[in-house]
Amino acid sequence: MPNATSLLTSAPASKPASEPTSGQKTPTGLNVFRLEGLPHFKTGDRLADLLIAHLDHHDIALVNGDILVIAHKVVSKCEGALRRLSEVTPTQSALDLAESVRKDPRKVQIIIDQSKRILRAVRRPEQQEGVLIAEHKRGYICANAAVDESNSDDPDILITLPDDPDASAKAIADQLEAHFGITLGVIISDTFGRPWRLGQTNVAIGVANVPALNLMAGETDAYGRPLTVTAPALADELAAASGLLMDKSAQTPVIVFRGLDWQATDSSGQDLIRAQQEDLFR
Repeated sequence: MPNATSLLTSAPASKPASEPTSGQKTPTGLNVFRLEGLPHFKTGDRLADLLIAHLDHHDIALVNGDILVIAHKVVSKCEGALRRLSEVTPTQSALDLAESVRKDPRKVQIIIDQSKRILRAVRRPEQQEGVLIAEHKRGYICANAAVDESNSDDPDILITLPDDPDASAKAIADQLEAHFGITLGVIISDTFGRPWRLGQTNVAIGVANVPALNLMAGETDAYGRPLTVTAPALADELAAASGLLMDKSAQTPVIVFRGLDWQATDSSGQDLIRAQQEDLFR
């Protein structure tokens, strides 16, 4: 497959798989690959058009059941979800909060603008920048309301989340489906830290067609025991797995999953947010 790097693919070429004999099952598996050589995305670009042009140019055809995980930063850039620090005038509350956590007050103002509320403000020692944990206006709990400086080619520009990641994912999915004549899913991801565990992982913030949650209540486990609350976060699992190939330094923001068994449904990244009345830690 040209211009793509694969993970979890078929057996190595040096050991070709033999034809199954009578009674043997053909192994099945998951194929995951990234699209390489994508252009630098900028405000006003039509992301789906550029993906289609890239795929067609490199003779890469999407097939029925493919799921694309797309880093939100390229969606945000195309949609203009950007803020210039030089154009921000911080309020007094932003100035006070910035002083307490040693952050640029203009950045703090953008964080406030993107938030329903600031949940935690933690000052770090030795002149390090502190931590702001916010509830984003779409309900995500994350550091800095997902306001990001990485992957911006202008130090004056900060990247925010798309205004409606679900709508963005649906628009991309609709256009790709129409072009290739297939059913596919689209997930828009961002990188979040995690309470009680170190490091960051990708999570789904926008979902189209793919079930955000795989509700298994009423089914049984391998031993016949009934399942009551089991609900794997399918969209989050795919987003997290995409991080294995979504190399920030290599600019590979689009990952394709092929070979999964799933049923298209109306879904949303909001399906993954725990209701506040069920949140035991806020």
